[in-house]
Order: sequence, then structure tokens, then C-alpha cells
Amino acid sequence: MRKILAPPTAPSPPRWRRLLGLAAASVAALLIAGFSYPGERAQAAQTQATQAQAAPAQAEEVVRVAEFLAECPYSHRATDDPIVFPGLPGASHMHSFFGNTSTNAHSDLTSLERAGSNCSPSTDLSSYWVPTLYNGDTAVEPTGTTFYYLGEGVRDDIIAKIQPMPRGLRIVAGNAKATGPDDNTISRWSCLHHGEVGSSPNFVNCPAGSMLESYLDFPQCWNGKDLDSADHKSHMSYPVAGACPSTHPVPVPKLRQVLRYPVNGDPARFRLASGPGYTMHGDFFNVWPAGEMERRVRDCINPIIKCGADGRP
Repeated sequence: MRKILAPPTAPSPPRWRRLLGLAAASVAALLIAGFSYPGERAQAAQTQATQAQAAPAQAEEVVRVAEFLAECPYSHRATDDPIVFPGLPGASHMHSFFGNTSTNAHSDLTSLERAGSNCSPSTDLSSYWVPTLYNGDTAVEPTGTTFYYLGEGVRDDIIAKIQPMPRGLRIVAGNAKATGPDDNTISRWSCLHHGEVGSSPNFVNCPAGSMLESYLDFPQCWNGKDLDSADHKSHMSYPVAGACPSTHPVPVPKLRQVLRYPVNGDPARFRLASGPGYTMHGDFFNVWPAGEMERRVRDCINPIIKCGADGRP
């Protein structure tokens, strides 16, 4: 019977080479350790263990909120309204504009697409505007301006079907002609970090150190045909019982406008260009690039994931 030989192995180095190798390895270990004392090494090991334990939790942390947003600061004021009074400069009350920096009475989709934006992300070329707030006779512009695009207000199975807003969509939300608080139920005023004050359709008295906040929700159900309507509202609808009505079957993201004004105290001093606080309303002209809106709806809204201004979790 033939003897089966083992695979050849590398020859062993002479003894002096082995000793030299061990010494070099020891020096390398000290360099890697940074000549740390035992206590420091123990603390470092504990820190590494803590980080290792926290890593899985951080990796799994995805906030279950269907949301993306745009931060669009104040741009300019004008007595223009390209939705309600297109082509008629000076025909409206004073408006404060955010986002697209070119908005005026003659603005249309083409002109807005060619202009710039102060939004983050800069890809949002949309125009947002509201009646200007006055403290006495002094115009006050918000220092915090966030426009949230949300899936809330409808059931989860409807959120999964939300479609991107069509480019050129125009919406007016709120009631500029309200004669009392009950005429405008979707606009709310509150105080930053002072929930105990409560919210109201009219101005509220915010304590010193706080700011006056305005919240306004736009409708999120579209009729699937019209980018605008005679009253700038009828082509849109608010959901009913967590779903879109048959007259407006296409769910789109809910736009929530949040403005923070650097004023507080006695609300008797405040007024809007349109009248009392309960006349608060907002205009929106959608100029998001189709691909940017589609990606955010697909990656943030439909799977119910909270995203930032970049449209990523």
C-alpha cells in the first residue's frame, strides 16, 4: 500500500528569526494600543461594547410617519395673487411669498420653472403665499417656515396609494372671507413650546419668550382632472372617514404649512392683511420637478417613513 504524504509546509525559520518576529509583533501591539494604561484600555473596551450594542438599535430606527418637507424662508411681499387675480398686479391684499423668488401677478408654470427658489431643497420651485401679518402698522414676517407633505388624515391602505401632486396644481386653503372663528376650522394659531395656551382659529396670547405659530392644512384629495377651479378649491377635497370621496378619488400628499412669527403678547395688536386671525389662508402653486415629487412619495409617503428635506429617512 502506498503511503499518502501530507501537503508540503513552509520551512520553519531559524530560532533567531522567530524571536525577532515576536519582538516586532509586541512593538506593533503597543503602537496600536497607543501605550494606554490598563484603566484607559478597559474604558475604551467598554465604550466599544456600548457602541456595538447601540449600533443595531440606531440602524433599525425608522420613524413611522409618512412625511417629507421643504424649508422655504420669506422671499418678498406684494399686492399680487397669481391664482385668484392672475395678470392683475396690485389687485389683492398684501401677501408674503415663500419659496419661488419670482412670484408675481403674471406668474405661471413656465415662468416659475425658469426662476430660482430659496427653499431647502432648492429643487422645490413651488410658490407659497399668505396674507401678511401686521403688529400695529408694522409688517411681521415669519422666521420659521416649514412646509410638510404628509400622509396623515387617511387610512394606511390609502396612504399606500397616494399619488404625486401634478405639476401646476394650484390650491387655496382657508377662508379669507371668514366673518367669525367658526368660518375657518382648518387654520389654527398657537404658541411655540407652550401647548398649555391651546390653539384657536383666532390669534392667541403667547407668553414672553414664545412665538406665534400658524398651522394650515391643505386638502389632499384631487378630482384627477383639473389643476385649478373657479373658486380654487372645488377641484380638491378633504378626506371623509379616512378616505377620499368618490368625487375626488385621487389621494395626494397633505400639505401642512407651519409659520412661526417673532411676536407674542396681547393679540389685539395683530391683524392680517385679509382681516382678523381667523381669515388666515394659504395659496400653493406646485412647481416640484416631477421626478423629485415622485421619489419622495414612493420612498417616504407610501411606505410611511419620515424623511427630511432631502427626501431621505
